[in-house]
Amino acid sequence: MLDSCKVKSACNLPFTYNKKIHTAGTSNADVPLADPGMYQLDITLRRGQSLAARDRGGTSDPYVKFKIGGKEVFRSKIIHKNLNPVWEEKACILVDHLREPLYIKVFDYDFGLQDDFMGSAFLDLTQLELKRPMDVTLSLKDPHYPDHDLGIILLSVILTPKEGEPRDVELSENEVVGSYFSVKSFFWRFQTQSLHLSDLHRKSHLWRGIVSITLIEGRSLKAMDSNGLSDPYVKFRLGHQKYKSKIMPKTLNPQWREQFDFHLYEERGGVIDITAWDKDAGKRDDFIGRCQIDLSALSREQTHKLELQLEEGEGHLVLLVTLTASATVSISDLSVNSLEDQKEREEILKRYGPLRIFHNLKDVGFLQVKVIRAEGLMAADVTGKSDPFCVVELNNDRLLTHTVYKNLNPEWNKVFTFNIKDIHSVLEVTVYDEDRDRSADFLGKVAIPLLSIQNGEQKAYVLKNKQLTGPTKGVIYLEIDVIFNAVKASLRTLIPKEQKYIEEENRLSKQLLLRNFIRMKRCVMVLINAAYYVNSCFDWDSPPRSLAAFVVVEDMLEDEEEEDDKDDKDSEKKGFINKIYAIQEVCVSVQNILDEVASFGERIKNTFNWTVPFLSWLAIVALCVFTVILYFIPLRYIVLVWGINKFTKKLRSPYAIDNNELLDFLSRVPSDVQVVQYQELKPDPSHSPCKRKKNNLG
Repeated sequence: MLDSCKVKSACNLPFTYNKKIHTAGTSNADVPLADPGMYQLDITLRRGQSLAARDRGGTSDPYVKFKIGGKEVFRSKIIHKNLNPVWEEKACILVDHLREPLYIKVFDYDFGLQDDFMGSAFLDLTQLELKRPMDVTLSLKDPHYPDHDLGIILLSVILTPKEGEPRDVELSENEVVGSYFSVKSFFWRFQTQSLHLSDLHRKSHLWRGIVSITLIEGRSLKAMDSNGLSDPYVKFRLGHQKYKSKIMPKTLNPQWREQFDFHLYEERGGVIDITAWDKDAGKRDDFIGRCQIDLSALSREQTHKLELQLEEGEGHLVLLVTLTASATVSISDLSVNSLEDQKEREEILKRYGPLRIFHNLKDVGFLQVKVIRAEGLMAADVTGKSDPFCVVELNNDRLLTHTVYKNLNPEWNKVFTFNIKDIHSVLEVTVYDEDRDRSADFLGKVAIPLLSIQNGEQKAYVLKNKQLTGPTKGVIYLEIDVIFNAVKASLRTLIPKEQKYIEEENRLSKQLLLRNFIRMKRCVMVLINAAYYVNSCFDWDSPPRSLAAFVVVEDMLEDEEEEDDKDDKDSEKKGFINKIYAIQEVCVSVQNILDEVASFGERIKNTFNWTVPFLSWLAIVALCVFTVILYFIPLRYIVLVWGINKFTKKLRSPYAIDNNELLDFLSRVPSDVQVVQYQELKPDPSHSPCKRKKNNLG
């Protein structure tokens, strides 16, 4: 079983890179290769010995990274509190030449902080003998302190040359029918080998299951503030995936009721690291405690209630954890297309047909994305070229293409499939430039709501900037198909929207703060005018409540300013940096509140002006159904049933997540800012390289 496998081949199979001719090292020069640059490096990470201590207790939580050419190709699991860890993990790495050494780096895992460096080493691939297993011992060093002994890492490696392209593959006797060459058998063989390489690539970033986590509550947490209380929140981490809960102010028994999902990449499970923190404005947050969940000890397809004792602290956390099989996610070449296979297409249509409305309500639909090519991309390297690759995201599902090196007009020709859990989700396609020595450079991005997709149509989307407010250089060609069950999609609209746990935190922006204030002011003025209109129609003597509320808000702001003046006098002894941080956090909070208020008003407006026809029709149908019910059933009975359901919900389902169906519905309606972000820009024909080529020839 391979724990990780990265594909960097030079043939014309799926997930290939640019065709280049490379020469191997001197020790391998006499080995004939059908296609240069095809090597498979099988590595077994055995163990470490006498590693450096980086934690206070004289231990470390080590894990290992493998890099080739500056790109990470493998990351091991974390061994906690051990200076002599045993991993016994296998990795299969396909490399295109042997000139780049394998870079091994060891880190100490620190959740919530930057991981500590524990040493590094190089493995020269040109010194390995082909097809011969070797045990390798590498001494770890720190480049800044080369005299320090940081321990050793033990590996087992075997380097194998890969054979040539699929067109050179000879057919077996089973694939020869009679005395003539079977084209169908050859195509099947080609497809089988293509799928094999696709499987190798999928092991790098396709998940094998879903871990559904519900953070219920905390009990008797440690008091960290001077008032004997805390402002607790919880961080979760599973591999590269992170999630941060909301902050519960001034309590030692917080009630979160938050649900989120992690992707499970390892068949044997994994370990979820959980840490609890106390939020402190203007200074570093206080650590409350930590705990872990070993997923390999939990049974599949079953919900487990866990009460976890916090180590290095006080209190308990209560969670619900469910492990389920993986959803329908895949990557394939254009030659392997689910919807073009008539039988598979009929099965997908049947799965989301009207007869399966109440079967697995979370499975709303099926999405297929063909990432074909891009044209006229921005040059991110000093050579005037880029090394572009593409990231396709749907909520928390994230898949990647291969990298096309030194090209401004790359062709990927890949097909991605996703399960749709919410038809109101937005597909995000981002193009990056791969850099060996630093993080990838942003080249462009598009955001496409699923409900705006026209099935089977290949379209050129103009790439936008990071904020999706204006165009950047280049276009990307996509072909998207969406199949969904409308009834399931409507029912899922009335439950809480899935939150992205990889979303960046909001930062203070003067322009954004001003824009949010203008948006909120516009919404308030609309409410005031509506209130005056209602007041004049009914000839009420009392002033409009909305206006009164607005005046109250202004009074509250004035009171807060007076309180801030008093607080400033009391806090003169605090450091200047702490004041800056505190002011910044308050400004960010105000910015977020203004955005929420303005977005709420804009969503109500966009519901009635048919910005999203599906949601407007859903609102009309719901109102019609409610009108019919109200005609036959008295209102008092409806209110009675609603009240009984609302107040007995905690008894029937103690760990249910509270929600408001109306607010959940409005959360699916885009605000004015999102409408601008999702708006398609028309491509400029003069920017197309094909058009320029024709003009030059003319």
